[in-house]
Amino acid sequence: MALPPAARGRPVTPLPERLRARNSADVMLTAGRSLATRSSEPLIAIGTSAGGTQALEVVLSQLPATCPGMVIVQHMPERFTAMLAHRLNDLCQLEVREAGNGDRVVAGRALIAPGGKHMLLRRSGEHYLVEVADGPLVNRHRPSVDVLFRSVARYAGANALGVIMTGMGDDGARGLGEMRDAGARTIAQDEASCVVFGMPREAIKRGAAEQIVALQQIPAAILAFGRSRAGAEASRNPAAGG
Repeated sequence: MALPPAARGRPVTPLPERLRARNSADVMLTAGRSLATRSSEPLIAIGTSAGGTQALEVVLSQLPATCPGMVIVQHMPERFTAMLAHRLNDLCQLEVREAGNGDRVVAGRALIAPGGKHMLLRRSGEHYLVEVADGPLVNRHRPSVDVLFRSVARYAGANALGVIMTGMGDDGARGLGEMRDAGARTIAQDEASCVVFGMPREAIKRGAAEQIVALQQIPAAILAFGRSRAGAEASRNPAAGG
């Protein structure tokens, strides 16, 4: 019987971290009940990977500066996310920037998770902010869509819209399901408009996606969600509407 390489005196080369790591979002945030309140601000959470830079450009460039605050995970290495945010900021009416720890999520601003870091949503009173944190790879990614989506389910709940777009693998599928279970609205990009249908396909298979929408229709769905949340808030508090 052949001896393993180590026993034959040759060093064993460990697998790269991305091939060894199949952690779930539990390593960053345990699953739990939603802590959101119905009076919190609306929020959009987007997760994407392969083909996502172009998809984000299509979506964000069609949104006005008045749209709800956005938190985004795009699978990219360190430094590349800052370049992406800078380019999108030049193209869009929104303010688009790479997220920093403690940044507020406000209307008209899109925060992109830094490459090599996880991004989690937190809440301070009725306001949202982000935590940018080190941690293990989740679903072989850092940042991970599942980590972001789970935190959105926890702290935004029914105030959020989750969107999963083109990408390889299944990162984000479970988190989108957790968002839907917490009362959020959820969207998956359709196969015809995806560069890679892996991530949306897995979300659809799990029943996590409430709607399946073509890329060009996602901006309209985001704006419709914002209007619906504004209408619901006005009906609960007529004095606030003037």
